Amino acid sequence: MSGSPVVVLAGGTGGAKLARGLLDLVGDDLVVIANTGDDIEIYGVPVSPDPDLISFTLADLIDQRGWGIEGDSFKTMDALRDHGSEIWFNLGDRDLAWCAERRRLFERGKTPTEAMALLTSAIGLGARVLPMSDQPVRTQVLARGSWHGLQQFLISERGRGPVDGVRLMGAEDARPTAEVLEAIANARAIIFGPSNPVISIAPILELGGIVEALIDAPAPLLAVSPIVDGAVLKGPTAAFMAHAGLSLDAAGIAAAYNGLIDGLMTDEPVALEGLKVTVASTLMDTPQSRRLVARNALAAADALSL
Repeated sequence: MSGSPVVVLAGGTGGAKLARGLLDLVGDDLVVIANTGDDIEIYGVPVSPDPDLISFTLADLIDQRGWGIEGDSFKTMDALRDHGSEIWFNLGDRDLAWCAERRRLFERGKTPTEAMALLTSAIGLGARVLPMSDQPVRTQVLARGSWHGLQQFLISERGRGPVDGVRLMGAEDARPTAEVLEAIANARAIIFGPSNPVISIAPILELGGIVEALIDAPAPLLAVSPIVDGAVLKGPTAAFMAHAGLSLDAAGIAAAYNGLIDGLMTDEPVALEGLKVTVASTLMDTPQSRRLVARNALAAADALSL
């Protein structure tokens, strides 16, 4: 890498869009620490939804629906249905091949971090996408009396709240990788992406030692709010924040990070004690707007160092 990295903690569409905007500004100095709490084993392959979505977004391969590879076919899913399988998790053919290659790399002894590096290199990415840990963490959600894996809750249950519980299986034993800790220690700026703070960012922060690493990091910590004009554009962030007792506004996002961050970027004019607040648009519906949000976030993070 040519300089100190800009590090983004991310999971899901909002964090991926911000990362893509930052890629235009800092190129290969971008490092994304991706949530792996959504990971799932299905159709005989390991699927890592957030790291994969981020990788496809950075490589301009993401489909307009917000997941998977643009123009992908679904012949394997169709064939499985023909054989009587219940298909609740759609995986395109090229996406399935990507995950099958991940399985092959695992079988050769590669770690999730090493496998991700090889996969992203194959699609031309110089920026790094780092799984938060090489050890498994699985987010589960309690809704309507039953525990669900996160993907099952989001897809099969359509993310319908209320959310009555969230647990991170394996988090007590998992640790951030050496690559994650190195990126944090050497970062120019550390940005918490506009992702769901409860199910996308919290699993990263639950890893043993990562909060201490963030506190010790010389770089400032900035969070970008996932709330746009008072609402959540995609996903069940509102239900998860309600479960966590957090208001759906800038104050709720700040409270989710419980004194860890130094600054917050939000489109809501607000004063928050102990935080430097930058008021700027957080809407990223075009390449130009995501680049503008990224530029403003980077400037806000840099200003925290002054």
